[in-house]
Amino acid sequence: MTDRPAGKTYADAGVNLDDAAVVKSRIKDIAASTLGGDVVAGPGGFGGVIDPDPNGDMLLVASTDGVGTKLRIADALGAHDTIGASIVNHCINDILPAGARPLFFLDYIGLSRFDPDKIAKIVSGLSKACAAAGCALLGGETATMPDIYHGDDYDLAGFIVGTVRKDALLKPENTQEGDVILALASDGLHTNGYSLVRSIFETDQNPSVLATNVPETSHTLGEMLLRPHLSYLEPLSPVLDKIRGLGHITGGSFYKNIPRALADGLGADVDISTWDTPPLFKFIQEQGRVEDKEMFRVFNMGVGMTIIVEPGLADDVLASVPGSFRVGEVVKRAEGEERTKLIGL
Repeated sequence: MTDRPAGKTYADAGVNLDDAAVVKSRIKDIAASTLGGDVVAGPGGFGGVIDPDPNGDMLLVASTDGVGTKLRIADALGAHDTIGASIVNHCINDILPAGARPLFFLDYIGLSRFDPDKIAKIVSGLSKACAAAGCALLGGETATMPDIYHGDDYDLAGFIVGTVRKDALLKPENTQEGDVILALASDGLHTNGYSLVRSIFETDQNPSVLATNVPETSHTLGEMLLRPHLSYLEPLSPVLDKIRGLGHITGGSFYKNIPRALADGLGADVDISTWDTPPLFKFIQEQGRVEDKEMFRVFNMGVGMTIIVEPGLADDVLASVPGSFRVGEVVKRAEGEERTKLIGL
């Protein structure tokens, strides 16, 4: 990839990742006073971990997230039947880095007015994704707030709880220099970067642009943007006892999410030539003249999950996880250095 003249950024679209990091750090400090001795891992990881029974052998792992402005694409196309899978699978992938399997899921839907057909389609998507993961859709909240949401606007968020044996908990501190980094492909944007895409293509002002064919594919922009967030539960479940960590590539992409799976003092060297950038991301970059680093800071660029594994087990995991491929290694990083280095960028 080559640098292009400065073009669109996430901040231009109203999402400042640096400001978000400051806010999250403050929230972490505020929440610290609530964390008792039963908390194994608090805010900062992909999922919080709590020990409900000191004499038991299981831990609870919880996470929550939203779909973001992918919802605006769903509204523009009138397609709400798969959006539920995106939030369920996102949440599943956020507890997987602890080695947890999903137990139950709760949803929140906020709207300007009740739309029975739309709500039924959303919940149907939630239900199908939960059933596929062996996860109970235990309940939820549907709130009508016409003074907050307007027209067809709605919001969708999810909360998940899973379980993991105490002796199977994946911990960042167990990763080591020299560990191998493997990856699993994404299927589109998953649930991140939509505000930038909407800004580039001006989808709110001109929804017909979603019918544009994405070069090198037989699919429209709208079809590719609405693809559900993949769940990595099925391919990774057989190897959770063979790996040292997982990095779910979501908001903040490689720079933020791989370090969350690593011990202090460690970083990641990731060779971006080890996979081909999918056509959708090329199209987004060309149309928005987005700089290379910004693309890899905002979008998953074709990688949905990274896997940290000791060198001696790398080939075994590669053989056991269909579609996995090697992208880099864990290295020492001095304090203050960028913990993720993208080789070839």
